[in-house]
Amino acid sequence: MGIISYIKEEIQVVRERDPAIKSNMEVFLYPSFRVILRYRLAHRLFLKKHYFLARWISQRGARKTGIEIHPGATIGKGLFIDHGSGVIIGETTVIGDNVTLYQGVTLGGTGKEQGKRHPTLEDNVMVSAGAKILGSFTIGENSKIGAGSVVLEAVPPNCTVVGVPGRIVRMNNKKVPRMDMDQVHLPDPVLEDIRKLQEENIRLHTELRRLVKDIRCIEKRGDYDEDL
Repeated sequence: MGIISYIKEEIQVVRERDPAIKSNMEVFLYPSFRVILRYRLAHRLFLKKHYFLARWISQRGARKTGIEIHPGATIGKGLFIDHGSGVIIGETTVIGDNVTLYQGVTLGGTGKEQGKRHPTLEDNVMVSAGAKILGSFTIGENSKIGAGSVVLEAVPPNCTVVGVPGRIVRMNNKKVPRMDMDQVHLPDPVLEDIRKLQEENIRLHTELRRLVKDIRCIEKRGDYDEDL
């Protein structure tokens, strides 16, 4: 693919997924667009073992956009980083096609691994704001990671993960449409657990009041064993 065709494709990706962009010219100011172009150049240099120059280009992009992409990462077509401030993509990260990342996302390692240290995101994955995916494992295609989640283990395809640590709260075989990028209306397992505890607490209080009432009735009648 030539550079002009590639730029046109990237412009289309940004305009499809960010309704705030009103014209093609605005896309050239978009941090995601600028950093991806720098990454493509740095990645080519990295593959040719021009490591210092590749890192120099990527670090300049990080300073200008707040998005840090290691030139060694492997990124497919159609990556969209919304706003992007604070996004970090590690050296051995592998990202498939049509992936969406929101601000503050970290695709990092645990600090204890050698070789492949960072996650693999398959096609059509969406990672919401502030989520952290740490370690060398795979997030299956069409999966969603909820805002603020910390994912520490593999996720099968077509799943929704939320919480700290991340837990799978929805799994099915229905493909998530590419434009389904709702990062708000996701299940909250912590809130669900709290509600269950509240319901159990109310049930126990009701049972306790009933028992106390029964004991008082027995005491009034004198119908009880003094030795008890």
